[in-house]
Amino acid sequence: MAKERELIVPLLPLRGLLVYPTMVLHLDVGRERSVEALEKAMVDDHLIFLTTQKDIAIDDPSEEDLYEIGTLTKVKQMLKLPNGTIRVLVEGLNRAKIESFHDEDEYYAVNIVTYDEPTTKDVEDQALMRAMLEYFEQYIKLSKKISAETYASVVDIEEPGRMADIIASHLPIKLKEKQEILETIDVKQRMNMVIDTIQNEKEVLNLEKKIGQRVKRSMERTQKEYYLREQMKAIQKELGDKEGKTGEIAELTAKINNAGMPEHVQQTALKELDRYEKVPSSSAESAVIRNYIEWLITIPWSKKTNDDIDINRSEKILNQDHFGLEKVKERVLEFLAVQKLTNSLKGPILCLAGPPGVGKTSLARSIATSLNRNFVRVSLGGVRDESEIRGHRRTYVGAMPGRIIQGMKKAGTINPVFLLDEIDKMSNDFRGDPSSAMLEVLDPEQNHNFSDHYIEETYDLSKVMFIATANNLSTIPGPLLDRMEIITIAGYTEIEKVHITRDHLLPKQIKENGLSKGILQVRDDALLKVVRYYTREAGVRSMERQMATICRKTAKIVVSGEKKRVIVTEKNVEEFLGKPKYRYGQAETEDQVGVATGLAYTTVGGDTLQIEVSLSPGKGRLVLTGKLGDVMKESAQAAFSYVRSKTAELGIDDNFHEKFDVHIHVPEGAVPKDGPSAGITMATALVSALTGRAIRREVGMTGEITLRGRVLPIGGLKEKTLSAHRAGLTKVILPKDNEMDIDDIPESVRNEIEFVLVSHVDEVLRHALVEGGVK
Repeated sequence: MAKERELIVPLLPLRGLLVYPTMVLHLDVGRERSVEALEKAMVDDHLIFLTTQKDIAIDDPSEEDLYEIGTLTKVKQMLKLPNGTIRVLVEGLNRAKIESFHDEDEYYAVNIVTYDEPTTKDVEDQALMRAMLEYFEQYIKLSKKISAETYASVVDIEEPGRMADIIASHLPIKLKEKQEILETIDVKQRMNMVIDTIQNEKEVLNLEKKIGQRVKRSMERTQKEYYLREQMKAIQKELGDKEGKTGEIAELTAKINNAGMPEHVQQTALKELDRYEKVPSSSAESAVIRNYIEWLITIPWSKKTNDDIDINRSEKILNQDHFGLEKVKERVLEFLAVQKLTNSLKGPILCLAGPPGVGKTSLARSIATSLNRNFVRVSLGGVRDESEIRGHRRTYVGAMPGRIIQGMKKAGTINPVFLLDEIDKMSNDFRGDPSSAMLEVLDPEQNHNFSDHYIEETYDLSKVMFIATANNLSTIPGPLLDRMEIITIAGYTEIEKVHITRDHLLPKQIKENGLSKGILQVRDDALLKVVRYYTREAGVRSMERQMATICRKTAKIVVSGEKKRVIVTEKNVEEFLGKPKYRYGQAETEDQVGVATGLAYTTVGGDTLQIEVSLSPGKGRLVLTGKLGDVMKESAQAAFSYVRSKTAELGIDDNFHEKFDVHIHVPEGAVPKDGPSAGITMATALVSALTGRAIRREVGMTGEITLRGRVLPIGGLKEKTLSAHRAGLTKVILPKDNEMDIDDIPESVRNEIEFVLVSHVDEVLRHALVEGGVK
C-alpha cells in the first residue's frame, strides 16, 4: 500500500469506538474541543481525522493518549440535539497516520499521511478472501448474533482489504485487537489476522456452547429431581408420612455440620446420610443407618468445659464432702496442682482402692466438682464381654457402642471426670477379655486414638480424667494395674465414723424422712454404741442404714402422737435397733491357753481372727478347719514344723507329735480365709497349747512365718490395726519390716495402741505369752 497524500485536518478523539475505512456510522459528540473540530471541518472540506483514545477515562487527551493510526473520514451530516450534544454521520475514507500534532486553542489539528488501498488482487488474495468468507459463515452459524443479510453484503465486496475491515468490524473482539487490525497496512497480513481472529472466536463459541449444554443438562437433572421429590412428598403425604425423609435429612445435615466433628468423621457421617436418604424407610437397614448417624451426632467431638483448678477451693470441697482421708485428699490435691502447672492430663490414671462404703465414688464426684467438670460413672462389675468396652460391630442386630463411648455421650463434653467403678470386678470368658480392652482406654500414649467397633472412627480420650475404683487389687491384671496409680483408702476409725454419721449421714436421713433436728437428736454415745454393736464394716453404709431405721421409727412415734421430740442415747438405742448384732470386737475377756488373736485383711476392711488350737490323743495328725485357703494351710504347716524343730528351747515334749493330734481351727467356718499373715498367730497358739501357757488377751498379731522362725512383712497394716483398735486390743505385734507403714495409721489410733516390732518368733512369744513366755 502506497502513501497517498499529506493533509492537515481537525482531530476528533473517540472513546471506546473505532471506525474502519468505508464504514458509515453515527457518532454523538459532546466534548467542547471535539465540537469545535467538527465545526471547523464543516466550514472547510468536511474532512476530519478520527483516532481512538488509549484510556477512555481521560476527558482532554494529549498526543501521548491517542493511537497514531486512525481513519480519515468525511462528515456527511451534523445535527444538534436539545441536550447540547451533536449527532454526526461520518464515512470512513482511508487509513492515516499522524505525522505531527497542532494545538489550535479551541481544537486539535493534525498533520496526517493517508494510505491507499490496492485495487488489484492476486491468486493468494482470492484464496485468503475465500477462506475468510468460509470461516465468517461458520462463525455466523455458531453465533446467531449476526444476520444473514450481513453475510450477503460481505460476499459482494470485491476489494480484499475492505472485506477484512468489514468482517473485523462485526466481530465481538476487544477494541485493542480491532486497533491492531486497523494498524495492519499490508492487506495479506490483515486478512490472515482476521482469519486467526475468527478461528479463535469460533473456539470460544464452541466452548460456550458446550458449557451451555452442560448447564442445561444439569438444570434439567435438577428440575427432574425437584419434580420427583415433589411427587415423593405428595405420595408420602397421601400415605400419612408427612414430609417423609426430606425434612429429616435437612435437620440431620444441619446437626452434622454443627457437631464439631473432625473432617474425616464429618465426611463419613454425610456419606452415611446419603445412604440413609436412598434406602427405603421400610428397610431394616434404614433404622441401623439412622441410629449410627444419631450416635455420631450426639457424641461430643469438640465441646469442653474450662478447668477451674483452684487448690484452696478444691481442698475446701473435699473437706466438706469427706471427713478424714487426709492422705488421700493430699494426693488428690497434688495431682490437681500438677495438672494446673502442666496444663496436661497425660500422666497416671488414679485408682482409688479400698473396702466398700469408704467413699471412693463420692470422692471422685468431689474431684469433678472441684475441677468444674462434668461427671460420668460407668460400673464395670460383672462385665465379661469385650464388646461392653469396645462396642459391637454394626453387622450384628442390636449393635451399640461400648460403655466408654456411651459414657462420653452422657458426659456431653470431651473432658469429663470419668469414673470406672469396680474395675476389679471385670472377668473374662469365651466372649473376650474386657480388661485387655481397657488397656487402650487407660494408656495416655494410646487413648487419643481409641477405636470403638461400632463408631469405627477413632475417638480422642486423651482429655478425659479417668478415675478407677477397686475393692481388691489382687484381681486386677498386672498390665492394667501398671497403668494406674493406686491411692489406698482404708477403713474409718470409730471416732471418724461417729463424726461422719453426726455431720453427714444423720442430717441426710432426717431430711429424707421428713424430720428436723428439733424432732430427732442422736447423742454421740449412742452413735458410738451403734458403731460398735450394730455394724461391722470398714465404711459407713451400714451406719447409714441404721440411721434410716432410727429415723423411720422416730417418724412413727411422732405421727402416732406418742412424743413430739425424740432423743436417742446409749441406754435406749436397743428400743430403736433391737438387740446388738455383734459383740464389741473379738477380744477375749480373759487370758486363754491355745487361743491367739490374729489380724486379717478382708474386702470389707480389717478384722480380727481367734485362732484356736486343741490337742487330743493321737498319732501327730495335723487337722485344719475353718474354710482355709491353700496359702493359709501352708502357713499352718510351716508353724507346726517350726514348733517341732524348737521343742527343746520351748520346753515341749520331743515326742508330742506321736502322742497328740493337733487341731487348728479359725472360727466363722463359712467365711473363706486365705493369706500368709496368720503364720505367727498359729505358731503362738500352738506353743500356748503345747506348753499350757496362756496368751495375753489384749495382744493381736500379724506376720508371715518361715521354717526358721523369721517373721516376714505383710500388707494391709492400716486396716488390720483399725480392726484391732475396734476390738479393744491395746498391743499389736507386727513384723519389723512393716515399721514404715505405721505412719499411715491415724494418730488417734496410734496413741491408744502399743506397737511391738519383731523379726523372729521368739520375740513374738515373749510378748504374747503370760509370765514372760519362753523360759
